[in-house]
Amino acid sequence: MIEATLGFLAVFSLAFLRIPLAVAMAIAGVVGMGLMRGWGPAFASTSQVIFETGFHYVLSVIPLFVLMGNFVARAGMAKELFNAANSFVGHRRGGLAMASIIASGGFGSICGSSIATAATMTRVAYPEMKSHGYKDTLATGAIAAGGTLGILIPPSTILVIYGIITETDIGKLFIAGILPGLVAIACLCLGVVFVTWRDPEAGPPAEKFTWAQRLQAIRGIWGVALLFALVIGGIYGGVFTATEGAGVGAAGAFGFALLRGSLTPRVLFDVLIESARTTAMLFTILIAAMIFTNFINFTSMPGDLRDFILQFSPHPILVVVMMMGIYLALGMVMEELAIVLLTIPVFFPVITGLGFDAVWFGILIVTIVEIGLISPPVGLNLFVINSLLPDVKLGAIYRGVWPFVAADVLRLAILIAFPAIALWLPSLMR
Repeated sequence: MIEATLGFLAVFSLAFLRIPLAVAMAIAGVVGMGLMRGWGPAFASTSQVIFETGFHYVLSVIPLFVLMGNFVARAGMAKELFNAANSFVGHRRGGLAMASIIASGGFGSICGSSIATAATMTRVAYPEMKSHGYKDTLATGAIAAGGTLGILIPPSTILVIYGIITETDIGKLFIAGILPGLVAIACLCLGVVFVTWRDPEAGPPAEKFTWAQRLQAIRGIWGVALLFALVIGGIYGGVFTATEGAGVGAAGAFGFALLRGSLTPRVLFDVLIESARTTAMLFTILIAAMIFTNFINFTSMPGDLRDFILQFSPHPILVVVMMMGIYLALGMVMEELAIVLLTIPVFFPVITGLGFDAVWFGILIVTIVEIGLISPPVGLNLFVINSLLPDVKLGAIYRGVWPFVAADVLRLAILIAFPAIALWLPSLMR
């Protein structure tokens, strides 16, 4: 227990000194292992982790889904999604904000990145809301919250990383995210309703569409629906694995971008470079996390922590609630991926030891990450929006996002109380 605690303190100290997280975790893992087992075994273990992680077949899902998301973003599918959602709900109070949330869910189903979803919807939805007199607080809050759906509704890079670290079936994790994603959209839309109930001027209604216009708008999103059905339907039906589905999705997104004429040689080169950079970053962090996890597994911390928590709570579900509270607090002061990589090696053995389902816990983890992405002061989505909208003060974005943080906490409580929301679809898989 003492060794693991010192390891965590070392990681936090190095990170505080602005040393990159991957470097901090790798140093702490190697040094900790060296002091416990000797330097020869420590270096041998580290080299084995690097080799096995780099050549892990399942990990090929990461660059493929990253590539798929970049192709989709370049193909301009987000605009069609927003128009379709707007045609049904835009005439209501706060309807354009709801449309941005619904469109973010649709875009997230073919993207898998929260940052990309928030950035894309900022360019698509914010000008429309501004032109209709929406207040910046509601407009930016809805976009920031909707952007988080990119990592819950499959495909999701966070679920891939969680699945690899915990050796949980990635296909089941993807399918498990569908119904919680719909619950998330509903809760965030309720957040818009609450904001406009308190301040009707925050989101005035837009024009109403006819049914003919709505049908026309729906026809414009056939590409998104087809791509999602092809990838997720294939995984759910057992036609191909999650890794094969990622390949199919990347090829399909490339085809759509090509047919739309948005892929010039220069754009294609930029997409490939951006995908390579993102993949390299994720792999570097993941390898460092696996090195640190190796060290944690050689300590008594997981077992000691489980025993410590259980003596304070005779009811296992209260242990989960305590963990979620810790995650919520950490999410306000730390980067979300760092939290996941540092805490999963400690908390996951406790969860499995208590008999909880690994897939369900994975969905809870992603939900916590989503809340962290919009929690001031370090919510990453907030800074992405602020960088794209320099005229909007960061304070306004902070104020606008709090109702949606509350809506996400409500959603987390629903998922804890009703695990079947996440587990029903995976239970039907072949």
